Formats: sequence, C-alpha cells, structure tokens
Amino acid sequence: MASIQRPWSNFPPVVTGVMASCVIVFMMQLSNFNWMVEHFALWGANTPYFQPWQLLSSAFLHGGYLHLFVNMLALWMFGVQIENVWGWRRFFVFYFFCVIGASVVQLLVASAAAADGNIYPTVGASGGVFGILLAFGLMFPNQRIVLLIPPIPMKAKWFVVLFGAFSLFAGLTGAMGSIAHFAHLGGMVFGLILMVWWGWRPGRHWR
Repeated sequence: MASIQRPWSNFPPVVTGVMASCVIVFMMQLSNFNWMVEHFALWGANTPYFQPWQLLSSAFLHGGYLHLFVNMLALWMFGVQIENVWGWRRFFVFYFFCVIGASVVQLLVASAAAADGNIYPTVGASGGVFGILLAFGLMFPNQRIVLLIPPIPMKAKWFVVLFGAFSLFAGLTGAMGSIAHFAHLGGMVFGLILMVWWGWRPGRHWR
C-alpha cells in the first residue's frame, strides 16, 4: 500500500484529541474518583458494575499521574508518525479498534477473576497504545528508539518484541499483578489483525 504525502504535524488531530480527552477525564476523576471508576472503568461481565460502554470509556481513565503521563507520552511518541503517514481517519479506526480489542480480552480475564471472587476495575489507554506500538514496529522496524529506563537505544522491531514478550511473561506468571498485561497483548493482537486485513505483510514496511 503506497503512502500519501500529507503536511506533517507534531500534533495531529486524533493523537491530540485522545490526549486532551484523557487529561480532561483525569481531571474529572480527581473530583469524584470512586464514582468515575464505578461507572466508567472496565469491570468483569459477571459483576454488578459492568456496563457495555466500559469497553470504550475505560480507555480514558487512568490510575494516577504517572499512569497518565506514560500512556500519553507513548501515544504521542509513536502515534504522531503513524497518523501523519496514515491520515487521521485510518489512525482513528486503528486506535479504537485496538482499544476495543484490548478491552474484550481484559473483560474475559476480569470475568474469570471475578468468578473466583477477585473483583477489580481496569483503566487506561494502554491497550490502544500497545496497538500503536506494534504498528510502529511493523511500519518502521529499523528506526532507532531509546528506552526511558534504562536509556538503551534499539531498533523499533526489537522494542516491540521486548514489550510483547514481557507482557506475555508477566501475564502468565502474575508478575506486576496490578497491570493489565493481557489487555496490552490484546491491543497488539487486534492491531496486527487489522493491519493484515489492510494489506500489511512481513517485509512490507508501509513507507
């Protein structure tokens, strides 16, 4: 698939809109955290708190300042380049497809946990962000990026492999149990499905 030349923007509309929405929602959380989490976080389907809109609304809530900052930084770092290549419509569809896909996976995990008596909410844009991370690694596999901790430069394709492998390991072992690792994997898997549907193949860098 050939790319279309568009004016470059450091703050394209979808990335900017998602970031602004998440910040606004987080400010609303600060004034009424428990109510926002009860109604808009993602709960297990077999709990009294679950509502269908939570599959989307949970992606705009965050668990704290650091959670919000890391997700928005990653969305901006990786999403800007992709949205400039794809255009806002394709990027919009991709991002929210990954969000919903990640939420569906997490819904299954949370429902299984609730059946065992472990009821908890899930919040955050990480599912969509991990989908964007996967797309970045597939589209720009040899572009070098630098981890924040530790500050080690590596190619984007290895960055994606590293984070995907860590999420799988942590999800299976229960390490860092407060993080929705399977939601991260769900975002990546659904992102891959959509990119393949759109025509991406190994060795095709979409440039």
